[in-house]
Amino acid sequence: MEIQKNLIKLNQNFATKEEAIEFCGDLLVAGGHVTPDYIPAMLKRNEELSVYMGNFIAIPHGTDEAKKEVLKTGISIVQVPRGVNFGTEEEPKVATVLFGIAGVGNEHLDLIQKISIFCADVDNVVKLADAQTVEEVVSYFAD
Repeated sequence: MEIQKNLIKLNQNFATKEEAIEFCGDLLVAGGHVTPDYIPAMLKRNEELSVYMGNFIAIPHGTDEAKKEVLKTGISIVQVPRGVNFGTEEEPKVATVLFGIAGVGNEHLDLIQKISIFCADVDNVVKLADAQTVEEVVSYFAD
């Protein structure tokens, strides 16, 4: 899983989950991984099925119909120290680390699996949430 430093953003703050998802998508667009049309598909995916995965992480990604908007596989990592709620006021689901992903073919499944395995250990999520530098984040995913 290749992690690009320019796609990692620390200390972000979002008022809504939609704002957070759009930010993740904007990073993927800026990195040349997807077209701007991928972003509405990321929002749609979250409406259909929450991209919140538990353990304080969310993995925003597009719908299957948006595959044509993926130029190359990529991942953005966004740290949100105050968290962003992917649930409701009654049942909050707060994410402090967001992984925006786009995959060519079925490569997104591989990304989700790798992220899920790493983040199954909540200590790893805490490390990401507390990271002080982009290099520190990259080091956690070095093979």
